[in-house]
Amino acid sequence: QVHLVESGGGLVQAGDSQRLSCAASEHTFNTYAVGWFRQAPGKEREFVAAISWSGDKTYYADSVKGRFTISRDNAKNTVYLQMTSLKPEDTAVYYCAADLVVVKVKVPGNYDYWGQGTQVTVSS
Repeated sequence: QVHLVESGGGLVQAGDSQRLSCAASEHTFNTYAVGWFRQAPGKEREFVAAISWSGDKTYYADSVKGRFTISRDNAKNTVYLQMTSLKPEDTAVYYCAADLVVVKVKVPGNYDYWGQGTQVTVSS
């Protein structure tokens, strides 16, 4: 079983940048696809970004494309989400998720392993 821990959230101002990290418990994580999702109060959990096990393929929601960048450092068993030009509507709890085989990366139910989440609050 893979255990994931998100970090890097906090209170920022609109236009600022923030980097989130998703650290895994073991190196087997390096063979898993990883996705970032977010959920705001009263809203459905939504897809943000995903990355293949090798890092050669990335996917982004239209709402964050051009502003967010997902990357991974397999030597550190860690996946990152670099967020720039943050907007108040980006405010949410951000979760990372992982699984060995993910056919549709935008679907939360396709991931077996999830972290606890980290809060990102963007003030105007």
